[in-house]
Amino acid sequence: MMIDLVIDGCPVSVPEGTTILEAAKTVNIKIPTLCFHEDQAVKASCRICVVEVNGGRNLQTACSTPVAQGMVVKTSSPRVIRYRRIILGLIFARHPQDCLSCQRNETCELRAIAAQMGVHHDEHSYLHDPRQLPVDSSSPSIVRDAAKCVLCGRCIAACSQIQGLDIIAKENRGYRTNILPAYGQALADTACVNCGQCYQVCPTGAITIQDDTWRLYEAYDQGKDLVVQIAPSVRVNLAECLGEAPGTVSTGRIVTALKRLGFARVLDADFAADLTIMEEGTELLNRLQNGGVMPMITSCCPAWIKYCETYYPDQTDHLSTCKSPQQMFGPLIKTWCAEKMGLEPENICSVSVMPCTAKKFEVQRPEMNASGFRDVDVSITVQELANMIKTAGIDFEKLEETPFDSPTGLGSGAGLIFGATGGVMEAALRTVYEVVTGKTLEKLEFEAVRGFEGIKEASVDLNGTVVRVCIAHTLANAKIVMDQVRAGTANYDFIEIMACPGGCISGGGNAPRTWAKVKARAEAIYAEDQRLPVRKSHENPEVKQVYEEYLGEPNGERSHHLLHTTYINRGDLLGPLRRH
Repeated sequence: MMIDLVIDGCPVSVPEGTTILEAAKTVNIKIPTLCFHEDQAVKASCRICVVEVNGGRNLQTACSTPVAQGMVVKTSSPRVIRYRRIILGLIFARHPQDCLSCQRNETCELRAIAAQMGVHHDEHSYLHDPRQLPVDSSSPSIVRDAAKCVLCGRCIAACSQIQGLDIIAKENRGYRTNILPAYGQALADTACVNCGQCYQVCPTGAITIQDDTWRLYEAYDQGKDLVVQIAPSVRVNLAECLGEAPGTVSTGRIVTALKRLGFARVLDADFAADLTIMEEGTELLNRLQNGGVMPMITSCCPAWIKYCETYYPDQTDHLSTCKSPQQMFGPLIKTWCAEKMGLEPENICSVSVMPCTAKKFEVQRPEMNASGFRDVDVSITVQELANMIKTAGIDFEKLEETPFDSPTGLGSGAGLIFGATGGVMEAALRTVYEVVTGKTLEKLEFEAVRGFEGIKEASVDLNGTVVRVCIAHTLANAKIVMDQVRAGTANYDFIEIMACPGGCISGGGNAPRTWAKVKARAEAIYAEDQRLPVRKSHENPEVKQVYEEYLGEPNGERSHHLLHTTYINRGDLLGPLRRH
């Protein structure tokens, strides 16, 4: 049933159940919002979106009020404007005013609303009394500045509803209300997995990413050789961070920008993704044929790994022993690649550009030093690289294309699709199928493992042996799968789990996501896969080269030493109440 109404003099016809906020968008009227996020349940707590409805005594929140037949709405009447400015005045009265030095100064939604509302002076003369609260920078990934929190509740929703973790919650009432981990713990002392989804939805500078770019400038000043690897999804995320359309592919321009920033070598982590498939696929076949712990579960995502170590420490035998692609590439950069590039391993500062805030935690894991050095010295996010490019005054949109450096400048389409949920599984199946059957796949696309359903299942026939696979993204869905694994009812052979919604393309270190943006990024990833000359990991000539010249064979002695890892029990992070 269609509902007819009038918004600011514009006739509108929308389906029944549509909110005023959604209806206004259809006629290009932008109602300001703060607590609202299109991927979350409606909260209606900030009341910035209030509108005047004909016949109503009180102003109504546009985000939660459904349209009605014959409704007449005013979104910017003098009464509405005054009310919104009062709300903003009350927020500003307790909010720090260090916008010039805030990491979110260009992307702060509160600042944007103030500009939209024309709030250029304190017309209500509220006493400016910002809360004096400590900044929590204990996490290697996330910084929390509670004084800048506007209590919108978005971070709570992301942590509880999407990830099922409940690390943070509101405490106290009135002026003393705050959002904190339980018992006032530092974030590093909680069961936080560093996924960064709270940062993705925070509208202000209350949650930001740990900035490690200063470490790169310091290494450059010390004369270090900066060698950087670029994750598969970065090529469809960086341009968006710099103002271009979601899903814009900018591979060659990224290489050019990094060269201008002073990086000595720029390498493609798609190569390491292909390497992961060779190691992980071989491990899967060994388990299938020799009675190993089943189902085997992927180990590419560091947030998922920490989650498993914390919430399911009794199930870590199911995890593949393979390091993530980032951590596989690290020791190779300081061994085989160093020799090929003519660089001294001790003078290399190994850097990764990742969509993931949890990678900052992963590089610090004490076991990640297989080459005799740290596997990866510094991991920065897409957002941090975008800031470095802006700081350098580089016009990214106008850059020319530059190819990756050798010897790892070639990645396959299979490695590239690691960036989307189901991509690791599809890449593995392309290789495992051909290795087991000896046949060439006629159709490389495994459509059954693609898409954004929370949990997907499929079966693949390998010469009469049916391999049952499962794909899950977000940790709330991971819990469903892992409860089945723990109960012994998971009827799968191979499971892929990614912590972030949609996979790495919506990792915490990317531009803030919506599902529309994530879909555009995924479409770009799969289009690039079809364009590449090599689309199977085992056909990548540079992967063949590294095994022939250095590693020997997948899961062999040297590759196991450099490319595989172990796990630890982090159950103590849950505390005695949650453990039992």
